[in-house]
Amino acid sequence: MLRVTGLSAHYGRAHILDEVALEVAAGEVVVLLGRNGAGKSTTMKAIMGLVPPSAGQVVFDGIPITGRAPFEIARLGLGYVPEERRIFTELTVLENLEVGRRPAPPGMPPWTPARLFALFPSLGAMQDRPGGRMSGGEQQMLTIARTLMGNPRLILLDEPSEGLAPVVVERMAEAIGALKASGLGILLSEQNLHFARGVSDRATIIEKGRIRWSGSIPELLAADAVREQYLSV
Repeated sequence: MLRVTGLSAHYGRAHILDEVALEVAAGEVVVLLGRNGAGKSTTMKAIMGLVPPSAGQVVFDGIPITGRAPFEIARLGLGYVPEERRIFTELTVLENLEVGRRPAPPGMPPWTPARLFALFPSLGAMQDRPGGRMSGGEQQMLTIARTLMGNPRLILLDEPSEGLAPVVVERMAEAIGALKASGLGILLSEQNLHFARGVSDRATIIEKGRIRWSGSIPELLAADAVREQYLSV
């Protein structure tokens, strides 16, 4: 569903990504692991067209999307959930969802507020609450729900567990499992290995803008030296 090859990117004269390569299939969760500043968020922004790549290629569902505008990429069915959440604080939960609404592709069951409230019950209990009066965990759920209202076939999910209470992280893991079961592909950016191992099929480790290791979750859990070198604090 998503194939990234040789992806490089710069911020001004700073070389941030260096020939990043990864793949995500439909109904698969691939986690991009790395320390703070390793290049995880920049990788997602480069895939989404928010950071112009200086080299490489991104192909989504057989269509080259490198160099396209973010809104064009979104219309092809690639969703993006930013780390910063970026909800509309003055709009209610329902109004935030309406902002993200797009028609579903033919043959795909559409995401509706009712379906999203079944996935995130706490949002259903606060449909008329402004986004600015929600907790961080509730805002994170709303950000994911708003992206799903665009009926994507694959989503880029950037640091969904960061700063959340353990009980909210557990609900987030359950939601990701449900999305995977529905056939949605997910590229997940995370620092939290404990969270990632419970929801992911494969892992890719990035360090200083380069991919250092890729493999299955069981292979990563068995690779003590890899975890110590690239993931320990």
